[in-house]
Amino acid sequence: MSTALVILAAGKGTRMNSDKPKVLHQIANAPMLVHAMQAGAALEPARTVIVAGHGFEEVRAAVADHDPDATVVMQESQNGTAHAVDACRDALNDFDGDVIVLFGDTPFVSGETLQKMVSARQDNAVVVLGFDAQDPGKYGRLVMQGDSLEKIVEFADASPEERAITFCNSGVMLAQRAQLFDLISAVQPHNAQGEYYLTDIVGIARDRGLSVTAVECDEDETLGINSRAHLAQAEAIFQDRARAELLDLGVTLQQPGSVMLSFDTVIGRDCVIEPNTYFGPGVTVESGVRIRAFSHLEGCHVSRGSIVGPYARLRPGAELSERTHIGNFVEIKNATIGEGSKVNHLSYVGDASVGKGTNIGAGTITCNYDGVMKHQTNIGDNAFIGSNTMLVAPVSIGNDAMTGSGSVITKDVPDAALALARAEQVTKPGLARKLFEMLKMKKKKRGEES
Repeated sequence: MSTALVILAAGKGTRMNSDKPKVLHQIANAPMLVHAMQAGAALEPARTVIVAGHGFEEVRAAVADHDPDATVVMQESQNGTAHAVDACRDALNDFDGDVIVLFGDTPFVSGETLQKMVSARQDNAVVVLGFDAQDPGKYGRLVMQGDSLEKIVEFADASPEERAITFCNSGVMLAQRAQLFDLISAVQPHNAQGEYYLTDIVGIARDRGLSVTAVECDEDETLGINSRAHLAQAEAIFQDRARAELLDLGVTLQQPGSVMLSFDTVIGRDCVIEPNTYFGPGVTVESGVRIRAFSHLEGCHVSRGSIVGPYARLRPGAELSERTHIGNFVEIKNATIGEGSKVNHLSYVGDASVGKGTNIGAGTITCNYDGVMKHQTNIGDNAFIGSNTMLVAPVSIGNDAMTGSGSVITKDVPDAALALARAEQVTKPGLARKLFEMLKMKKKKRGEES
């Protein structure tokens, strides 16, 4: 049976102390809402519906960036979780399948757990996700009778025996679409807050003779983020998991705790990642690459056998071919570096293409910006760019060409040509000593006057 994904994302997140909608605060460089969407994507949902409220337009824009096919609906007033799900009724009116309800501020529910819920739905009308809590606190308790979920008891209403239960409610639920909305229609706001709670559908389903069960997951999967402290905790959890996964996949992290990863970082086997390396969003590193210490990568692709860093920066659009060397204090942006080419020292290569086997000398800069527009630099195969060359774009350097150190290149250089573009050196014997003496006298006079 096909599945629709509903994610509740309307909360203000007052405890975040922020103007930004809570679900747009980031974990590993992606909104926590995107993490929840990725979790649900494991079910290959036929529909995805996000319920937004506070910051509706911002949430809708973030959803569109991640999944343009997702639908975002407005919860005009926040009257509880059942009311939030009910806001999806029209969007799912023609859908004939199961609906799973997730929360935009609970980003770590795994695809494996969701698959377990789908399997349990085959024999049950409603499936609830629970977890065994180390400190149950004020969580709602799941009262089980064998595999059957008898009821969900809120902490305030629980007896001492029920409070001793450590199996707690995450809020995540799964039910067939028509049945889910039928159950929601029967929910009443019989609570101190006067809200419509999705958890009430369990009791309603039981009263109607429907079977209800609960699936268990690890407690970390149900972490809800309500404060900056929770956000920091979630970041730590994500990073630890992502690092462990890389280690299992055959990546060497010399000092794992110092490496920061993004939600979509891809690193191939037999790579070596040295300490204090940062991976921003959109990075793919192929097998056998060494990323040396204190490097920063985002929006880039590094092909196998390459070396990057130390202290290198790869910005969006950087494309490194196989066996390239990008060295210390080098910045690459929106540029392709050809196979076996080297940019080893103190250089900036932006809006450029560099061919195979080319060497870019220390201090080289592609002068790509004229104050209004960006311009392209093209460097051919097996070229040699002398140290401290300024390549004033738009400009092309041919195959096997060379530029002299300290040149300012403003015109195209043909294949196999040497380009020299610097003022002729003039030497004045003895003039240095005279200048120093003159400057020292001037300094002395200024000191006497002051």
